[in-house]
Amino acid sequence: MAKNYYAILDLSPSSTTEAIRSRFRELARIRHPDRFRGEEKVAAEIEFQELTEAFNVLCDPERRRLHDLELARPETAQTRASDAEQVGRLYLQRGIKAYREKNYLEAADNFDRATKADPENAQAWHHLALACSHQQRWLSRGLEAIVHACELEPMNDTYLKLAGKLHAQAGLAERAEHYYSEALTWGGEDAAVRQALEELRKPGKRGWTKLFGKVTE
Repeated sequence: MAKNYYAILDLSPSSTTEAIRSRFRELARIRHPDRFRGEEKVAAEIEFQELTEAFNVLCDPERRRLHDLELARPETAQTRASDAEQVGRLYLQRGIKAYREKNYLEAADNFDRATKADPENAQAWHHLALACSHQQRWLSRGLEAIVHACELEPMNDTYLKLAGKLHAQAGLAERAEHYYSEALTWGGEDAAVRQALEELRKPGKRGWTKLFGKVTE
């Protein structure tokens, strides 16, 4: 299966040469191996090689023409899905790194790109919701994301707990109680969930707890 150099640089096939150069410079600043250490440096070196390869091909008119012809060849549904999953994993890894560095805007952007590349990846939807939970103005997007994650994996108690938290944060007590109850059903007894349910059931309470905020690989 041919590499999609446009996907690697996150560009449209109609992008101009100047747009390609500008995008490469932007990514090179962010992903240059010298910014990393240890295992992350090794991964960054591999990714940087891919970025450089994509840049070199797309900025050469003849190589770009051949690349476009290769991409235009018919593909099976299986190869298209594999390509989408690969791109989705790349954005997911970037988002996890940004989240751990508390750069929630960059994390949310990468997780959003991951969901667009691979809409069936429940983990990407969950992580998008988690990143959105750190900004009140992103709450509606976070709710959409976590609901989608729970639809994809309805027995995942980690996703259900976050769904409960975000719905409680939005003042949607009945929905929050539903998700917390489902989390207990599929995940077993959990003191933190019980506490959250007790808070929801208090008269006039629409608060939320700082629970379930860990991003995983």
